[in-house]
Amino acid sequence: MSQRIKRAFLDTEDGQILYRIGGEGEPLLLLHMTPRSSDEFRELMPILAAKKLVIAMDLMGLGDSDKPPRVYSVADYAKNAIALLDELGIKKTSIFGSLTGGYIAGEIAAAYPERVEKLILCNVYKFDEEEKDKIFKIYSQGSQIKEDGSHLMERWLARVSYAGTGELNHRCVLDDLKAFNSPVYPGVAVASYCLSAQERFRLIKCPTLILSGEKGLEPLEKAGLAKAENQFWFREAISDSQKVELEGGTLWMINQMPEEVSKVVTDFLEKQ
Repeated sequence: MSQRIKRAFLDTEDGQILYRIGGEGEPLLLLHMTPRSSDEFRELMPILAAKKLVIAMDLMGLGDSDKPPRVYSVADYAKNAIALLDELGIKKTSIFGSLTGGYIAGEIAAAYPERVEKLILCNVYKFDEEEKDKIFKIYSQGSQIKEDGSHLMERWLARVSYAGTGELNHRCVLDDLKAFNSPVYPGVAVASYCLSAQERFRLIKCPTLILSGEKGLEPLEKAGLAKAENQFWFREAISDSQKVELEGGTLWMINQMPEEVSKVVTDFLEKQ
């Protein structure tokens, strides 16, 4: 029987944060990519909730969380996650971070090592100076509503070759639209953080899984936002790490291959 996932809000001094929660057992915090929301884990959460207490939050500025009152840093997003864990009475958790969420997960493990059991970095890629500047420009400008509605078709076509023409692309577009007419705050935060990430990630001491999809880098390479040679810098930065690549996996494999992702995650978390 599929575990029911509930939604709730955390009140903070900077606004409300939506989170999803379900299951029971050892906790696992899920942090999504930009510009998605906790919806990225809609298929994965019920599977993992059969054995784990799973929590996924919408990063502030995305999904149904409030926009932050200022441009947030990765450290601010890490503090949000700690605030949610405190609210739920969770002293220590494992964390799964997808792309943007992976940078935030890594900062949590670096800044609050006593709070992190194990770490999973999914499709997290290093960006060089030129790529960082592109990302910063894209996300600091954000997207604007156009009076003729053409922005709707633009967002539909933006990733249709990867996410398909069906429900998943529709869900991605909904997440896109919720971030319109403002900076895409988590993306701006990671663009500012990514060049210092290698130094910060050297502080990570917990067991870490570097999980990637075989085709995960394709859309970022085509957009000139990442290079294959920068893909696995974490292996050097994090002393206790191992790597798994999912055959056929894409940047959206958490939605497209939840059973396969769940097996890799569960095997890693349950390994002594």
